[in-house]
Amino acid sequence: MTDREPQARQQSGSELSEAEAIEKAKEGSQEAFQALYDRHKRRVYSLCLRMTANTAEAEDLTQEAFLQLYRKIATFRGESAFSTWLHRLSVNVVLMHLRKKSLPAVSLEETTQGEDDAPRKDFGAEDLALAGSIDRMQLQRAVNDLPPGYRTIFVLHDVEGYEHNEIAEIVGCSIGNSKSQLHKARMKLRDLLKMNRAENAEDSEKQER
Repeated sequence: MTDREPQARQQSGSELSEAEAIEKAKEGSQEAFQALYDRHKRRVYSLCLRMTANTAEAEDLTQEAFLQLYRKIATFRGESAFSTWLHRLSVNVVLMHLRKKSLPAVSLEETTQGEDDAPRKDFGAEDLALAGSIDRMQLQRAVNDLPPGYRTIFVLHDVEGYEHNEIAEIVGCSIGNSKSQLHKARMKLRDLLKMNRAENAEDSEKQER
């Protein structure tokens, strides 16, 4: 029996459930924290990449997110799923990074008053013009080309699935402004996709000549 105990202990350490890993990480277990990192790193990196459109920044922010997790995991109370809690923590890390950068970001408090060219529609309604068979890479390029303010709201709502009240709390704007920014992001995306299609058609014509 005694010869088997170290092996059993080692196996239980390498096959921790998430709940066990969280509790042991709170106690300072490096192995448990590594288990959480391995389990969630891809999802956190994907989120950072979608929000920044920059692989180097996404890698740095992923590391920063897990550094914050290491510092704050003791505050996790289990009131929501751990993945949800980590997701929000990661979003906040990215948003702090975007605020620090001196990018020409679109103000989240911008309104739509005076925009005669914008169609009058209910903000937040499903935009069927963006639905359909759009080349995934083409869409991703268009999302990357969005101004940071637009891209943040679009990714949080249409990609990550946050509701407008949640986005307003995370980003620090009103629900109405979150809806407004999403609408503008979709309009901008549609314009970018039209431009891409036109450029592709022009290139095809040149090749045929």
